[in-house]
Amino acid sequence: MLRRVSQRRAVSSVVVVTPDGRLYARHFRASLSSDAVISTLRYFHRRIGTPLLVVWDWLNARRSQATSAFVASHAQDYAVAYLPAYAPELNPEEQCNALVKRALENALPQSVADLHRLARREFVRLQSQPEMITSFFHHAVLSVTGLP
Repeated sequence: MLRRVSQRRAVSSVVVVTPDGRLYARHFRASLSSDAVISTLRYFHRRIGTPLLVVWDWLNARRSQATSAFVASHAQDYAVAYLPAYAPELNPEEQCNALVKRALENALPQSVADLHRLARREFVRLQSQPEMITSFFHHAVLSVTGLP
């Protein structure tokens, strides 16, 4: 018998993809909050450098007062652009998520920790395929300087 591990989102992922095929991901064992978004921005800033163009969907945690204030106070480090209200086809990161979700379709995690581990494993697998990540930008028909 199958049973659901959680009634709410048990594992959330924040993914950064670059036009040259790099992928960075952070995973949380809960729905995303403003605090998680801010700590993730700091994490990616340390890993990638500045300035970062952050392209977001309309998730509440990304539009919150706390997140907006953080970005405004670090304007030299981050520029934010929002996708249209519902346009997953314009977001290369959505293609990453779809690929990982497909890989996990038949997974039977025994716990939230197991689900977290499986999601991380699939994102690490995708990190080793820069040509796939680059294809997500082409799929979205995005014109980005330096796109191979």
